Amino acid sequence: MSKNLLIVAGESSGELYGALLAAELRRMAPDVRIMGVGGERMKAEGVEIIRQVSGAFGLTELVSHIRDLRATFREILQKADQDRPQAAVLIDFPDFNFRAASELKKRGVPVLYYVSPQLWAWRAGRIRKMKGLADRVALILPFEQEIYRKAGIPHEFVGHPILDEISGMMPDSQKAAPDSIKTYLGLDKAKPLLALLPGSRPSELERHLPLFFDVMSLFKREFPDWQFFMPIAPNLNTGPFGGLFREFRENGVAIGKGNAIRALAASDAALVASGTATLQAALLGKPFTVVYKLSPLTFLIAKSLVKVKYVSLVNILCGGQTVKEFLQGKARPGDVMEELRQIVKDPGYRQRMVCRFRDVRAMFEGRSASARVARMVCEMAGWR
Repeated sequence: MSKNLLIVAGESSGELYGALLAAELRRMAPDVRIMGVGGERMKAEGVEIIRQVSGAFGLTELVSHIRDLRATFREILQKADQDRPQAAVLIDFPDFNFRAASELKKRGVPVLYYVSPQLWAWRAGRIRKMKGLADRVALILPFEQEIYRKAGIPHEFVGHPILDEISGMMPDSQKAAPDSIKTYLGLDKAKPLLALLPGSRPSELERHLPLFFDVMSLFKREFPDWQFFMPIAPNLNTGPFGGLFREFRENGVAIGKGNAIRALAASDAALVASGTATLQAALLGKPFTVVYKLSPLTFLIAKSLVKVKYVSLVNILCGGQTVKEFLQGKARPGDVMEELRQIVKDPGYRQRMVCRFRDVRAMFEGRSASARVARMVCEMAGWR
């Protein structure tokens, strides 16, 4: 019997996790055929791409992508009817993947949900939907286990795939040699580095790039001996941002696709948009500060629904403020610069932050999320 698997990733971070999973599955089951919704990284791991990731996020952004999302949904179901996958891995992206799970279950396809929706932050009632849709759930945050245990949903804390990304991208010899990574990125190994990570979604870049430029300009005037690197997501269409990127380059900022881990590993400090990159920075032990801006409408709705004090995953895992967050109207260049100045100039402040990051890393050490999820897929699909 042929081995067919469906993977659906809705945005850049999920697409990375799908690529890491595909690589592990090819090692465990070399004859598996993987099809799915993803991008260049999944394609590079041998996944047959049905549709590209949408990049949609937030209320107003989602509305503008509805036509594409509907077309993607139809093509997923057509593919499932045609090729009869023995299992489906749905990665995050709940507003889309919950509907996909419902239709796949009707077709008798076992569903492994990988990366839980943020039930602990908002819309906790989705746990009831998850119970009826997912055969198993692979959790990437340790505190989510209690939520799923109480709901009686089969689950497992598998660790975080970011650690797999770090291990795969940087051998141990490189982790101890930031200078060699700077050389790899085309940077001056003798100069300290500020990494700029404005986000992976088009809507994030639209709101963050002007702020990042202003902060970078202030930083450059005060610390002229520093250099800058801005990694951007591999799947990003850079066309709409060509003018902004040109301004960064003209002011000495190096820009490269798909090098977030290396940029952070080589950095001495970082300015990071809230999201996956905050955990990347913490796991690499790099001091940073967090910014985030949404559309006014999305922010107002989120403010009324979200029930956590912090937006950065690092602060949530630490149970308090380890890194400062500058959100919406408080994301002002001068205030962000003041925090970066303290990170650069105060060794004690910087060291206390890095010590808390070690506690975060300890929560995930000793696990390989991608390998464990690959084994779960094989178990659910009946592949021996």
